[in-house]
Amino acid sequence: MSVHTEIKKITTHTLLEMKRKGEKISMLTAYDYSLAKIIDTAGMDVILVGDSASNVMAGHETTLPITLDQMIYHAASVVRAVHRALVVVDLPFGSYQGNSKEALNSAIRIMKETGAHAVKMEGGREIKEAVERILTAGIPVMGHLGLTPQSIYKFGTYVVRAKEEQEAIRLQEDALLLEDIGCFSIVLEKIPAKLATEVSASLKIPTIGIGAGNGTDGQVLVLHDMLGINKDFNPRFLRRYMNLFEEIQNATEQYIKDVKSKDFPNEKEQY
Repeated sequence: MSVHTEIKKITTHTLLEMKRKGEKISMLTAYDYSLAKIIDTAGMDVILVGDSASNVMAGHETTLPITLDQMIYHAASVVRAVHRALVVVDLPFGSYQGNSKEALNSAIRIMKETGAHAVKMEGGREIKEAVERILTAGIPVMGHLGLTPQSIYKFGTYVVRAKEEQEAIRLQEDALLLEDIGCFSIVLEKIPAKLATEVSASLKIPTIGIGAGNGTDGQVLVLHDMLGINKDFNPRFLRRYMNLFEEIQNATEQYIKDVKSKDFPNEKEQY
């Protein structure tokens, strides 16, 4: 029997067990009660309340504008829906960089005000102190290396990271550092598949890939991309499982037509 099916409640320990047994970890984003309830019921292992809410829910171009208060609102909505999955919440841009005391306060607010199970932070050695301080408070931390969208203005582009040897070595070192200081898992975003496989093999903690090939210990996608609600985003790594943009549009057009033609509501649909 797989770890995934025998567990009633996923914990950070469950993910370590899954890696040990070679069982892949499934992870999707969610930002609201209704959709979180559906994906939790479906059997998702990890639900990430991503700062991608900035793009998906609010229409911003980057993840930078979303605030800690907004992340707390989304995370609390998700937690109310979830019975089984591990809920991880992104610490948003500006809530942890360069100030470990502020980082700890941000993480404490997320845990206290949302009931989530862990936080996620982007970066390696440059956020070491903040990660350590949060971990000393007993708050689990998931790392995030490779393409780190909060640093998009530094990179200047969303291209694949760590193709050059120097950046690849730094990423490998940062992954080991994050494991050593106590992170329970690391997201590897948009890096060469060979590098992601090597990093995953070098760690005891599980890696979750997005655009990092099949050698990671799990996969994550943005729910709205995977469901085809967002049709403007077409990276190579995205597999669309539905085309909800068109389905919802068609249903809406039909509703408009039925209202205009007085077909809705019919006799059975009134009191």
